Amino acid sequence: MIRKIKNALISVSDKTEISKLLKILKKYNIEIISSGGTFKKIRSLGYKCTEVSSYTQFNEMLDGRVKTLHPKIHAGILHNRSNKKHRLEMKKQKFSSIDLVIVNFYPFQKIILESKNEKKLIESIDIGGPTLVRAAAKNFKDVTIITEKNDYPRLTYELKKYKGCTSLNFRELMSSKAFGLTAYYDSVIAQWFNQKLKINFPDKKTIFGRKIEQLRYGENPHQKSSIYVNDYNDEELGLKKIAGKELSYNNYNDIFSSLNILQSINKIPTTVIIKHGNPCGVSSNSSPINSFEKAYASDPVSAFGGIIACNFKLNKSIANKINKRFFEVILAKGFDTNALRVLKKKKNLRIIDISKFKEKNNISFKFFDGSFLLQDKDKIIFNKKKLKYVTKNKPSKKEIKEIEFAFNICKFVKSNAIVLTNNLSTIGIGAGQPSRLDSCKIATQKAKKFQPKELKNSIAASDAFFPFADGIKTLINSGVKIIVQPGGSIKDKEVIEAANKSKIKMIFTGVRHFNH
Repeated sequence: MIRKIKNALISVSDKTEISKLLKILKKYNIEIISSGGTFKKIRSLGYKCTEVSSYTQFNEMLDGRVKTLHPKIHAGILHNRSNKKHRLEMKKQKFSSIDLVIVNFYPFQKIILESKNEKKLIESIDIGGPTLVRAAAKNFKDVTIITEKNDYPRLTYELKKYKGCTSLNFRELMSSKAFGLTAYYDSVIAQWFNQKLKINFPDKKTIFGRKIEQLRYGENPHQKSSIYVNDYNDEELGLKKIAGKELSYNNYNDIFSSLNILQSINKIPTTVIIKHGNPCGVSSNSSPINSFEKAYASDPVSAFGGIIACNFKLNKSIANKINKRFFEVILAKGFDTNALRVLKKKKNLRIIDISKFKEKNNISFKFFDGSFLLQDKDKIIFNKKKLKYVTKNKPSKKEIKEIEFAFNICKFVKSNAIVLTNNLSTIGIGAGQPSRLDSCKIATQKAKKFQPKELKNSIAASDAFFPFADGIKTLINSGVKIIVQPGGSIKDKEVIEAANKSKIKMIFTGVRHFNH
């Protein structure tokens, strides 16, 4: 079902590309109604246009808050052309049909990024625009709604194909996009209010997002996938891809896992190696190259095909070492020219600059079918003042620093999690096991295989309490001398006795770090 377009209402904040559109509207003798800056722009380009106030015979008021909110405008959009009663009412009022609405909104998101002036922000909340869009989108059987300049070419194609008309399929598609925009716009405003009022868990929660990339596939080739930005600046993620293949769903998943760890560590040079969402090597060292080598040495087998993330600028020396192994993605806070020359020799290697990446959201989401979970991100490691030194032997101040590193990395390992460290470097990680004992065995087996010399006097961190003494016995027998855990098990006394018997040090944090 095609519909002839006789009258169009245009009101846009983004006036780029509008000249091309005006040309095609003129070709098909489409009359234009407009207001404010859009009206002036259209006239300046040499096209005829009727100002809204002249069309409605009602001057805009309240500093422009009321312009298009008029019965002549909305009746022109909303009346059902197939309804005899509607036609008679329109004729009685001498109202004309408005068949095409081209609207985009005041740039509320842009204003948020540029200003903290609350009055300015409130005035930037568009009322007339979303009202026009919703009206036109509701009446898509008769009216065409365009909300994005990217759709101007598609509108042009329709008008040419149908000689000044549009098809029902096109109008319905544009309607779906229009309702997506109004929902997105309102959810941005709602989010701003929630943040302003410090409401993290409102009774009704909407999540806005703009698609920035269609991914090749999801976790597996038979799954479709895209990535969206959920931020006021929805043009980028703060990740600048310099070279390499397109990023996949799994790449992004690992990238975000690595960035979470890097964000939790102070300025000391740190390298994180991630595989399937879990760290397989993390090292903080004053020497960046030592940081890389120690992180890689933690588990070189698991590191194969993983991603590397560094919170420092990559130089040629580290690039040469990276190129001797197979990695999917390299993240760093900049790359010197020689490093890039080396890394680009591998055409498929994704090279990403994270210099401008900033963590902006303190809430994490998990979705399942028709429901989702929200929670605060796990930002705490432990409170040093509340640590309980439960064994006869107590750790030194230097060891507390190492304990903090180990327990922090434990937060980012899938539960049940056991992390072994020495000199601010992981030497063995047991992840994602239903049994904590199995995680202990995996962590110690990896350390014995790749870092046997570092096991002596090493530190073990557990994300939750030990339900039995068998787990800590496995750790102690491998060479661990300090164990940090939340405590809180009914078997704590048994576990402490086993630690004292072996003359190791054990600390209870009172803080659990499950990561499911």
